[in-house]
Amino acid sequence: MLLENLSLLFFKNYEEASLSFSEHINCFIGDNGSGKTNLLDAIHYLSLTKSAFPGTDLQSIKQEADFFMVKGRFSIETEKHTVQVSLKQGQKKTVTHNKALYDKMSDHIGRFPVVLISPYDTDLIREGSEERRKYFDSLISQLNHTYLEQLIQYNYILKQRNSLLKQFAERHTFDRDYLHILNEQLVPLGEQLAQERQAFLAEFVPVFQKHYHHISDSSETVSLTYKGQLAEADFAKQLLQAERKDLALQRTTVGPHKDDFIFLMDGNPVKNFGSQGQQKSFVIALKLAHFEVMVDRQHHKPLLLLDDIFDRLDEKRITKLMQMVAAHTFGQIFLTDTHLDRTDKILEGLSESIHRFEVKEGNVKVIV
Repeated sequence: MLLENLSLLFFKNYEEASLSFSEHINCFIGDNGSGKTNLLDAIHYLSLTKSAFPGTDLQSIKQEADFFMVKGRFSIETEKHTVQVSLKQGQKKTVTHNKALYDKMSDHIGRFPVVLISPYDTDLIREGSEERRKYFDSLISQLNHTYLEQLIQYNYILKQRNSLLKQFAERHTFDRDYLHILNEQLVPLGEQLAQERQAFLAEFVPVFQKHYHHISDSSETVSLTYKGQLAEADFAKQLLQAERKDLALQRTTVGPHKDDFIFLMDGNPVKNFGSQGQQKSFVIALKLAHFEVMVDRQHHKPLLLLDDIFDRLDEKRITKLMQMVAAHTFGQIFLTDTHLDRTDKILEGLSESIHRFEVKEGNVKVIV
């Protein structure tokens, strides 16, 4: 799979931009704050219909504009696919594929996969369980459309249940029958999500462990476990037992939306016992396993986005990644860096197909 070109209108700090890409390596070179990462985020929008970073879609509209548009043409074997993501203030975001509007935006997820490796990846280790759930839910959703539909439905019913709990508190009422109807709808979806997460980890962990040992050249044992509440007791029973607590807190306190993925090194939490280097190796191995599992399932290589990794990784880990690039483990690559000389030195001899772009304050031009 290739992204042949990208067009932007009023996206973040870009008024307008149009780029054509190499089929192998594409480098965005510029100072911090110039807009390099915004180009990667535009590609992320084309793949997943949303930003890779915290914030709302409205924040992706350039200041003093009232809309943004991101458009790109993908090539998969002999087929061409034009994807456009647009948002106008006061209106719903739209996503089109070959000019046809999706009935459900979720139908787009997984068609044009992407893997991003960024300096913020260690947040998966340092932050709370929500970050890890979002990451694995997004990954599984790109591979399993049924899981995505179940997740959307689960979150919809969960929102209804939480709204009902708030209404009970505000109106000093309690309708147990209505609450139990929502429980009955929530339970099978929650059980299916938990089962899918557990099954996915069984496939994912060996691939992750392989990449960790390749990247780190170390002997420590790393693993991932799924800490799910449903493994402890029946979900329906847990909802009943938590009813008084839910009413008091006005939210649903049990279920897969509270579960966690535990990152371990030699049996201990990586967050507390892993060095900075070990944590970086851990999250890079996560992303490389993410890439490999996608290739195995979808039979074409996702786009690989590398954001400022030359600034943040030591020489050993960069060398390992570049060895994989040289071996054509990856397909099309997009990377950002602040120094052209450094980029050229690292990429020297890795590919005959490299495009370099200079980024300055929201303007992009090809470096000849």
